Parts: sequence; structure tokens; C-alpha cells
Amino acid sequence: QVQLVESGGGLVQAGGSLRLSCAASGRAFGSYAMGWFRQAPGKEREFVAVISWSGGTTYYADSVKGRFTISRDNAKNTVYLQMNSLKPEDTAVYYCAAGRFPATVAVADASFGSWGQGTQVTVSS
Repeated sequence: QVQLVESGGGLVQAGGSLRLSCAASGRAFGSYAMGWFRQAPGKEREFVAVISWSGGTTYYADSVKGRFTISRDNAKNTVYLQMNSLKPEDTAVYYCAAGRFPATVAVADASFGSWGQGTQVTVSS
């Protein structure tokens, strides 16, 4: 397993940008696919983006496609989520997750075995 710590959340105005980081410790970070999920108050946790272990494959939720970019630096054991053109509906706690599965990427949170503690993102209108 890997241990994950998110950072970079905060308060931003609509239309602004934030970059979230997720630092991993533990063995073989480069063998894990990495995902970002979010949970808004009163709502279930939802998939945001995922990147394969190599970084060669990414997949996004329709709600963030074209605005968010997931990337990773395996040399630094870190995955990033660049969020542009933020909207108030992007307000949530954002979680980083790591997983190993047969497919290149996955979107179900049950596919990910390691989770960070979350970082709050608040977008004001």
C-alpha cells in the first residue's frame, strides 16, 4: 500500500484556478494508477479523474473534461490535478486515491485501495 497526502486546496473565485498535489510514500508508487475523487456536502463521493501507472492514459468525468488536467511525476511520487475555470459546483473535499487493477484505468472508488485524507476546495460565485 501507499500513504497519500493531498495539498493545494483553498478558496478561489469562480473562473479561477488551483493545483492540487498528492504526495505518496511507500513502495512502488509507479505501479499504481492514481485517481482524484470529490465529495460535496450532502452528496456521495464522485469520480473526477484517473491516470494510469505510466501516465499514458487519462480519463475524466464529463463535468470536468476540458477544465481539469491530471498528471503525475513518478520520480517525485506525486500526482497533480490542475483545475481551471472553476465553478461553484466544483466545491468539495477532493481525495487522492491509488489502485491496482487489471484495466489501465478505473472510475469506481471500490477499485482504489489507498486514500488520502482530503483537501477542501471552495469556489465562490
